[in-house]
Amino acid sequence: MRAEHRSPGQAAGPPGTRAAYPLVRVHRTSPGPYQLPMAAVAGRSGLPPELVRRFAALGLVDAERDAGGRLWFRTSAPSAIARVQRLRAGLCLNYAAVGVVLDLLDRVERLETALRRSERAAKEPTTWT
Repeated sequence: MRAEHRSPGQAAGPPGTRAAYPLVRVHRTSPGPYQLPMAAVAGRSGLPPELVRRFAALGLVDAERDAGGRLWFRTSAPSAIARVQRLRAGLCLNYAAVGVVLDLLDRVERLETALRRSERAAKEPTTWT
């Protein structure tokens, strides 16, 4: 995949248009948890960038914007997008309902984790020292 390069002052619109302000190149100093750019997520998930952007706007996939306004995603974003796609297709849900289902699934996962932790703690013998 080839990145599009612009010279300073060149607008992001159609070729030949000029920006009224110089563009600033943003360097990410520490990658943190958000390491995948929009193009990589769209390519890995096989979806158009506009749909990936919509998923981020709806909160169906975590993303953050850098100082230049570009979206960056976690490395788990393609699998999260696949999960959204499966829920939407398999259950015939709209995107708002998919968001509710994802929230409920996350809550169930947290509760099951807490239950397993408390069961393990109950099974451990108490040592008296």
